[in-house]
Amino acid sequence: MNVEKVVFGFFAVLALTLNLGFVIGDVDNPAHHHVVIFFLVVVVNIIVTGLKLGDRSQIGALLLATSLVADLELIAAAIVWTFAEHVSTAGLTGDTMVIIVSLASGALVANVVSVGVILAETLMLRR
Repeated sequence: MNVEKVVFGFFAVLALTLNLGFVIGDVDNPAHHHVVIFFLVVVVNIIVTGLKLGDRSQIGALLLATSLVADLELIAAAIVWTFAEHVSTAGLTGDTMVIIVSLASGALVANVVSVGVILAETLMLRR
């Protein structure tokens, strides 16, 4: 068993499940999307990206690309959330939460693609 692939698979699936847990709920209701879960989603996605750096295979490049897309979407959502909480006079409104959840949903799609690629790669392996 390849420990490196186990660790990467673990964090990739963890990123997917945490992101799904954050996205589920009323899109415009800030009470359904907790900041701690969002923070964990961002951290785990960055860990996944770090784990794929240095892989020189074509599948590794695709996995790195999906991780970078998820990171970009989540960092954009974090900037929107930070702006809403600390700069905007309106605070965190339902409209702002819709933007945050939409960006996190884009990251969720990237995570689904990443896990799909991992599954496809695993199924293509020959013994």
